[in-house]
Amino acid sequence: MSTQITPDNKLRKLIIVGDRVLIKLKKANEKTASGLYLPPGVQEKEKIQQGYIIKTGPGYPIPAPMEEEELWKDREDRIKYIPLQAQEGDLAVFLLNGAYEVMYEGDKYFIVPQHSILMLEREEEL
Repeated sequence: MSTQITPDNKLRKLIIVGDRVLIKLKKANEKTASGLYLPPGVQEKEKIQQGYIIKTGPGYPIPAPMEEEELWKDREDRIKYIPLQAQEGDLAVFLLNGAYEVMYEGDKYFIVPQHSILMLEREEEL
């Protein structure tokens, strides 16, 4: 039984690891609803880009202390994560030199560690 890849589910199989996020670039001269805009000179000279966070990793791993009576637990039960500040749907301004460009299903994305993200814009009330 094969599953059909559609525009709605094409990213479902991707798992982002650790403290990284998957970002799709925003059009260069497009302003956000709140007016955030990076001028072309900043984007070219400073190697700063902006894009929307599509998927996030689980966060920073923290190994839980091992207790001998819990050896029966799965390995994944022992790992805990500090969640990321970045969330899916956020607009991220990030350093391009910390990012890795990937092509997936014909679209270009960037895998960015959270420490390369300079600022987030979230569409929710403060």
